[in-house]
Amino acid sequence: MSTPPKTLLITGISGFLGWHIYQATRASWTVYGTYQTRPVSFADANTLALDLTDCAALQQAFQEIRPDAVIHTAALSQPNACQTQPELSRQINVLASLNLASLCADAGIPFAFTSTDLVFDGHHAPYREADPVCPISLYGEQKAEAEAGILSRYPKAAVCRMPLMFGAAPTAPSFLQPFLQKLRDGEALRLFTDEFRTPISGRDAAKGLLMALDKVQGLVHLGGPERLSRYEFGLRMAAAFGLSPDLISPCKQADVPMPAPRPPDVSMDSSYAFSLGYAPGGVLEELRALA
Repeated sequence: MSTPPKTLLITGISGFLGWHIYQATRASWTVYGTYQTRPVSFADANTLALDLTDCAALQQAFQEIRPDAVIHTAALSQPNACQTQPELSRQINVLASLNLASLCADAGIPFAFTSTDLVFDGHHAPYREADPVCPISLYGEQKAEAEAGILSRYPKAAVCRMPLMFGAAPTAPSFLQPFLQKLRDGEALRLFTDEFRTPISGRDAAKGLLMALDKVQGLVHLGGPERLSRYEFGLRMAAAFGLSPDLISPCKQADVPMPAPRPPDVSMDSSYAFSLGYAPGGVLEELRALA
């Protein structure tokens, strides 16, 4: 007699990362997913509207679903929006995350939290898990606060620092789609030469999170194998999709004022994750797969 599949709860299943995790788990788990602002319906998942900042509603949903594991991707993840909406973003990014961690700790089930490379100030890259956090934006501050609070409440949680992510998801496109559209429309695309990340595709991000859910307790970096500027990423994107790079021009962070400060280099050293079997593809390889 076969064992029934375990139940996975994905918060933010309508988001870019949530959708990729759903794609990676739909055949092997019973998937439940929460959404708030973007209603979704999937053939192989049970989706429900849930305000994660409503403690009573969250606890009730948790008791009804009885998950065997949770991957928490829901967040207000746009740094500029967090900078201009500090109270709302802290409710979502910090308080809801701590409540989820407590529920998972009480149930004794695996919990993976998606944090960010923006917990660092960008002046001492490449960053390893043991390096002290030093965020310069409210979004980074909130994620750093959530990291510490989660590990205090539930030391067995996997706190996964995610890099810049790209790919295609029908529910929530990444930054890649607007870039491609501009080039296809013959518009100029100005990209930073002084902002560095270690980007990965959405499908590799999902694989990394599932690996962490199974093997990691504490902090883990899920960056890619390459340190690239936005400008270098744009050139690889043009090559992968057969578009002319002539419309891509270099610029500096200082040329584009924004509400949230931007660190110059938050590239991550992900050697620990690599040693556990995490093996993200190169950017050009992943872009070609998308193309």
